[in-house]
Amino acid sequence: MQPFAGRAAVAGIGMTALTRESGRTVLDQAIEACRAACADAGLVPAEVDAVLSYHMNDSVPVVQVARALRIERLGWHNDIAGGGTQAASILGDAALLIHAGLARNVLVYRALNGRSGRRMNTVSTGPQERFTYGMAGPIPLFALAATRYLYDTGLTEEHLHAVVAQSRANAKANPRALRRGPMELGDYLARPYVCTPLRTADCCQEADGACALLVSGVLGGPRVRAVVRGGGPGCSAMDRAPDVTEVFSAYVAPILWEASGMRPSDVDAALPYDAYSWLVPRQLEDFGLVERADLGAYLLERRHAWVNPHGGLLSEGYVHGLNNVAQAVRELRAGREAALVTGFGGSYGSAAILTS
Repeated sequence: MQPFAGRAAVAGIGMTALTRESGRTVLDQAIEACRAACADAGLVPAEVDAVLSYHMNDSVPVVQVARALRIERLGWHNDIAGGGTQAASILGDAALLIHAGLARNVLVYRALNGRSGRRMNTVSTGPQERFTYGMAGPIPLFALAATRYLYDTGLTEEHLHAVVAQSRANAKANPRALRRGPMELGDYLARPYVCTPLRTADCCQEADGACALLVSGVLGGPRVRAVVRGGGPGCSAMDRAPDVTEVFSAYVAPILWEASGMRPSDVDAALPYDAYSWLVPRQLEDFGLVERADLGAYLLERRHAWVNPHGGLLSEGYVHGLNNVAQAVRELRAGREAALVTGFGGSYGSAAILTS
């Protein structure tokens, strides 16, 4: 067990509406989500003594948010560089601060205009005309890995459809979700490819919005049981890895079970980082929730309906994974006992176990 296990609780969650064009500043959205998280925890922002956030040069600094929230005595604070890899591990950062006695109430947020502003699924290193070869952004990179994974497992476009269709079905009752309509196989196959084998429906819903968590050492709520962060060969150069399909989960899953003292069968809420459809079966396999040989039938029979019950990043929206963590808290409040949440950007990432 990790030294901070069980010492920190997610006492509050807050979110803005998720839209395709917010018409608002990122700061304004961050403030709304943070105030909502504080109110949900039953405290005022002035009682917060640490603020953490992560971003990719597309958000607002924590000191600006703290100032707007009128947190006059700001203690430990940090703007963490990085995207989805931080979605789960930032819980560990907050829990470590609490365990070390450096904070009692830690505010965590992710805010962005990810659809109307800077978008993730584009080349971020320069104008397209400068590229003569290589990976033009994250979608071609993950499409490369998806092609190999489908070949290795025998999964097909029908299985990818099953992931997307179930995501839409789960999102149907979620008023926050950007996509709530059904997705029949014919509709799925009619969607254009972004980069084979990934169609537009296989990619997460880029959105404008913000999500916040209030992690506390003095208030009640779902407990942070274990958090791990790491990766394997390739890391940020995933296309050069010995096995391009081995994303972060292949490396961190064994560490997570050892750190938590739990088994896959203990998990009754799974919130995997589903930036692309094929990553759902990949993580189900790596975390020991489904055997590789059983994946095909498991997906086609929709036995994965319990995964991302809010629709996940594929249907609810993309707040860089922190909205999946918020949903894990909702699931535990509603009676679930143990939730798995993940976040990553390739061969490296993070995972956490929250318990009721």
